[in-house]
Amino acid sequence: MALTLHGGGAGTLWANSAQAVIWHDLECGRYRADLPLWVELADRAEAPRGSGPILEVGCGTGRVALELARIGHRVSALDLDGQLLGALRERAGGLPVQTVQADARDFTLEHTAHALCIVPMQTLQLLGGAPGRARFLARAHAHLRAGGLLACAIVTELDPFDCRAGDPQPTAEQVRLGELRYSSRALSVTVSGRRGIIERERRITPVGSAHAPVPPAAPAELNVVVLDLLSTRELQQEGARAGFTPAGVREVEPTADHVGSQVVLLRA
Repeated sequence: MALTLHGGGAGTLWANSAQAVIWHDLECGRYRADLPLWVELADRAEAPRGSGPILEVGCGTGRVALELARIGHRVSALDLDGQLLGALRERAGGLPVQTVQADARDFTLEHTAHALCIVPMQTLQLLGGAPGRARFLARAHAHLRAGGLLACAIVTELDPFDCRAGDPQPTAEQVRLGELRYSSRALSVTVSGRRGIIERERRITPVGSAHAPVPPAAPAELNVVVLDLLSTRELQQEGARAGFTPAGVREVEPTADHVGSQVVLLRA
């Protein structure tokens, strides 16, 4: 089972994209299990659609932002990675998406009365523990109108495994772009204290043709992501300290390829 981690992603993979965009799309862009929930929350927050921007934090290349924009919502899409945002701007075309390059723990937007702020996947768990989350929660509260909703997706439990110790190896996510094949495979998930550590092996392999020999493949790259583990109750308590009121928890069920998540709702 794969872990879909941080940020967005779009279903279309571009051969001329920067590698950061290709890996992001490959590892995140095909995940769709959470989209009905984000659409539901956006529709409830805005009547009619497009009446005010929705803020998405950790938007990546636009997996969620583009889905919402296509059905008429205006979206302020925030991410720290400028390459991912560049891909999102190209893909958005004339859709109502405004990109913002900023740290989720330290941002100030012109619009400070959003009806909804969403934080898909496990972006909240990449902010450097409780201090980082506290900084984000303060900024989110400052950018929501009274009664506005903050919705954060988190994973509360991880199933450890280690392929190098003989555990079954998950199927690699891969795509061919031109004469190169990109492949990403989860190697291990370990839990150490209050942190989950996910290791992936990324490979770029030349693809041969009838007219040219196959050059040697580059060495595999190890990609490591560290998640801060917390419970829904802990997040509700942290939200209360930032001025939020708990507004329930929604669940995104696991799929054959991705872990499930809990979506904690906090009312400003």
